[in-house]
Amino acid sequence: MSNQTKPLINWEVFSAIDMRVGTILSAKHFLKAKNPSYILTIDFGDLGIKKSAAQITNLYTIEELIGQQIIAVVNFPPKQIANIMSECLVLGILGNKKDVTLLQPQQKVANGLKIG
Repeated sequence: MSNQTKPLINWEVFSAIDMRVGTILSAKHFLKAKNPSYILTIDFGDLGIKKSAAQITNLYTIEELIGQQIIAVVNFPPKQIANIMSECLVLGILGNKKDVTLLQPQQKVANGLKIG
């Protein structure tokens, strides 16, 4: 693990990142992914429902993901990953052995709220 930070950015770069809260509606195994992953369907309120491929299988089961609120970047262009179009990037903390701990609000909030 590196203790070096990435280059400094300015406020305009940071403010261009649109991070929102969403609730996971469904999760299923992403069988065509190169690395073990789930396909998540996430409700972002007024922004609609988006799909994401997430490599979070080490710490989470499909059953426990349903109904969980997560934080995601919603303004990346859609990205083709195997046979699905990933429409957002679910955020997590990178741990040992590719373990990813999801970033989540401590209290339930409305889907689609901005992170800032």
